[in-house]
Amino acid sequence: MSRNRFLRAAVVGTGHRARTFTQALAERPDHRVAALCDPNPTRMAFHNRLLTAAGEPAATEWEPERFTAMLAKEGIDEVIVTTVDAEHDRYIVPALRAGCRVVTEKPMTVDAERCARILDTVRETGNSLTVAFNYRFNPVHEQVRDLLADGAIGEVLSIHFEWLLDVRHGADYFRRWHREKRNSGGLMVHKSSHHFDLVNWWLGDRPSEVFGYGRLAFYGPEAGERHGLRRDYERAHGAGAAADDPFALDLAADDALRALYLDAEHDDGYLRDRNVFGGPVTIEDDMAVLVRYARGATMTYHLTAYSPWEGYRVMFNGSAGRLELEVEESRWQPPLTRAGSHTGALHGGGVRLALRPLWQPPVDLPVAVDHEAHGGGDRRMLDVLFGPEAGAGRTLDGLSGPDAAGDSRMLDGLPGPEADAEPARHTATERDGALALAVGLAANQCFETGRPVRTRDVIPGVDSAGR
Repeated sequence: MSRNRFLRAAVVGTGHRARTFTQALAERPDHRVAALCDPNPTRMAFHNRLLTAAGEPAATEWEPERFTAMLAKEGIDEVIVTTVDAEHDRYIVPALRAGCRVVTEKPMTVDAERCARILDTVRETGNSLTVAFNYRFNPVHEQVRDLLADGAIGEVLSIHFEWLLDVRHGADYFRRWHREKRNSGGLMVHKSSHHFDLVNWWLGDRPSEVFGYGRLAFYGPEAGERHGLRRDYERAHGAGAAADDPFALDLAADDALRALYLDAEHDDGYLRDRNVFGGPVTIEDDMAVLVRYARGATMTYHLTAYSPWEGYRVMFNGSAGRLELEVEESRWQPPLTRAGSHTGALHGGGVRLALRPLWQPPVDLPVAVDHEAHGGGDRRMLDVLFGPEAGAGRTLDGLSGPDAAGDSRMLDGLPGPEADAEPARHTATERDGALALAVGLAANQCFETGRPVRTRDVIPGVDSAGR
């Protein structure tokens, strides 16, 4: 444990997603948010209001250029990285070298060079890096993993995976910094890393070769003109042309978005509500990918970012049958004008899991439906990473034993014999982050060349990355 009564945490990047971690740490007695780091003081002030509202002291506020000095001066034990994706390595690497435990939002990073830098630093320091793949902690996804591991369909031979983002959620990636590939790596890296990690984890296998096609088919100025959807405005706030546009985001209508972004524009000029049919947009919105795994299984994968409904279908074909998972997260989106940001439609609602053995009738399996964010994955992940909330006294719904503390690497950044094997199997390491990234980067390369790509050629050493 830290020299202090609690682990001193720094949250780096204080946007909307970071709220999950700031609030979670404030609710856990063994942790304290001691420092915030962001180029935007208005956003840091918002997070400090979250802390004080939770009865915690305000954290000190630091500029990114002083991050290393902050680690030493504030006695930081753990660093939570929730910045723009392309900036992750800028904080992961010095935090590891300073001996901190590091948790980073997915994706781990956005290109091979940054990935190699992170992996090299983990090897050199032996310190702990966790990638926050919260979908692993969804109990339905755990159930799928257990069924496959127990041989419910024999040897898994192929997978079909379709992920649909509806026009409320999908559009949001085209309003903000994600729309430029240099920031996010595109949806193959930013969004699909969730899905590629799930398949790697479900199969207990690694991807070896990728082929795919991707294009900007719906969003952006050209497609918007072609489909008759484009309105003439740069950003929605104050634009008359956006008043009745169902794709427009009304920052002023949401207290949190207004405080985090609209009120913060004077600090850095960042616009959170850009026209999804304006330019520039350098990422794709329709992607078809084929992946081959080391033990021979293949996966067909499709991501659509402009669907009427949101959810996903995964089908596993095996030597003894077929397993089918379908999750409907939103049935449809009404054409609300000046819509607020997507806040996670009913994650885990409308779940169907079917087992179809060979020569036997199909069976609809009972599933545990959780209506919290990401099918309850966020809460379970936070419990494993940081321990339960104050006074909760609960176990982790099958993920943990009586101490409910989860990953023992929380203690001084060192693994030890007290580690609980169940939480450990859900926690994603730097190797998992690299393997998920390798598929996305290979797919992006295929989009440009039209030729298949081996993952080891994209990230050399990915086969044996990490510990």
